[in-house]
Amino acid sequence: MKIKVDLEATPEELRQFLGLPDVKRLQDELMEDLRRRMLEGQEGYDPLSLMRPMLPAHLQSMEALQRAFWSGLSREPDEESGAAERSGRGKKRS
Repeated sequence: MKIKVDLEATPEELRQFLGLPDVKRLQDELMEDLRRRMLEGQEGYDPLSLMRPMLPAHLQSMEALQRAFWSGLSREPDEESGAAERSGRGKKRS
């Protein structure tokens, strides 16, 4: 059995319908505080320090992160499709 429901509502209407609290003022205050600390250059509020908790352990240094980006960007499209075909993921099913 498959049931499909389409709702047309704004995020505000959906939040109210689900009974979720309105956190816009709190979010605005936190973002303003974060912006102020970043502009003042306080320790721990540089972009890398803010992103570190969201990165896997092997990418928590700037050098490792840059190497990962460069290796991903410098890879040829043929290399990716060739690797997928060798691993069996690129095969078409009949």
